[in-house]
Amino acid sequence: MRFDQCTNGNIFMHGWTLEQCVMSEHDKAILRELAKKMRSYAEQPEEQEKFQLWRDHNDLKETRPLIYLDLENGWNELLPQEFTCQCEGEMAQEWEMWLHKELIYAEKIKCDKPIEAKFYIPYMAHDTMWGIDKKVIGNAHSGEAYTWESPITDEMMEEDVDMSTIIKTPQITIDWEATNAFTAIAHDVFDGILEVERRHWWWWGMELTHPYADLRGFENMLVDFYDYPEKMHEILELFTRGYEAKLDFLEQNHLLTPNTGNCYVGSGGLGLTNDLNPGAAVPNSAMDIWGFHESQETGEVSPEMFKEFILPYQLRLAKRFGLNYYGCCEGLDRRFEYVKQIPRLRRVSVSQWANIPLMSEMLGGDYVFCHKVSPTDIAVPQIDEAYIRRRLHEVLVKCKACGNHVELIMKDNHTIANTPYNAYRWVELAREEVARVYG
Repeated sequence: MRFDQCTNGNIFMHGWTLEQCVMSEHDKAILRELAKKMRSYAEQPEEQEKFQLWRDHNDLKETRPLIYLDLENGWNELLPQEFTCQCEGEMAQEWEMWLHKELIYAEKIKCDKPIEAKFYIPYMAHDTMWGIDKKVIGNAHSGEAYTWESPITDEMMEEDVDMSTIIKTPQITIDWEATNAFTAIAHDVFDGILEVERRHWWWWGMELTHPYADLRGFENMLVDFYDYPEKMHEILELFTRGYEAKLDFLEQNHLLTPNTGNCYVGSGGLGLTNDLNPGAAVPNSAMDIWGFHESQETGEVSPEMFKEFILPYQLRLAKRFGLNYYGCCEGLDRRFEYVKQIPRLRRVSVSQWANIPLMSEMLGGDYVFCHKVSPTDIAVPQIDEAYIRRRLHEVLVKCKACGNHVELIMKDNHTIANTPYNAYRWVELAREEVARVYG
């Protein structure tokens, strides 16, 4: 089996069918023992200290820099070397894998991700998305190269085609029978050891340019700014209305789940904060949670075009959320004067494509400085420790001078060169450099 069946932050994105909702006594016993071990780590005082550290950090209080490592596809190389599934059932194996990931965080990765005595489950849900999809050529899930044919052609853009007949408002349906079945099983397995809590990703972010690039093609999208500006606005308006309708539906049906706890938010880092509603088991509205917005696909588009075509729609969506995170891989230094118009902007991505010293000056102490360390540093069989130290040291010295609320995030790890030591050692090096600069 592949080991990347969980989303970032080890949260299941989708549930299990009724046929998969099977738990043998053999598998239950294995899962309970792992859960007990996880609980023993969660009860350590240092784990509560991590929770408070993240809250203070996201609430813009002075803390040391935080360190977070998310292996993503790197789990496919690490987990086969660290454990073998003992469970027999398909659902039980996924639960076992999730527990092992948490234990590896506690025992080997040892970054600032807290361990808690909770087990998260999703809904069994289906989202129609935009009602139209690209045709993938190749296997998009194999880790190998692939391409796609986009369904919205130049002819459609040139003709007077009503795009609302092509792009549909997303519709969500929930399989309550399956959801209730695996929820009951989770309680039966973990009650008395771990708290079972609902957590579901209805979206990664309020993406606009990613679905646009899927449905038009990336190169076509870049040309559309010039050749079909009115159609481009029409499509972006439909995406925006679709997200607004999805938010309305989730709020009205009390289906939002909190991301203000020990939860991966945006493009990296945890969402712990006291500035929203951290105690709400079910958020009253999107004003109780983090929103996330980015436009990686337009990273090389001029700031002025970004302001004209993308920002107005992002502002409409961002106003729905209590706090907002902006950015992923795109360099934001050229467009930050526009990005900072995002309401209640709190966390900002500082990627390898940004002018990092300039971003440090721009963000100051007004935002969280989410620094995305290059994953190439640990993607080689023999890591260059001196190089890693030097890069981290340069960033930390600048961030300290500018009063940044900085975190070091190692993510986008599509390979760790089949060397788990690389991940563990990177965290150690980051800790040493933080101590060296901040004392």
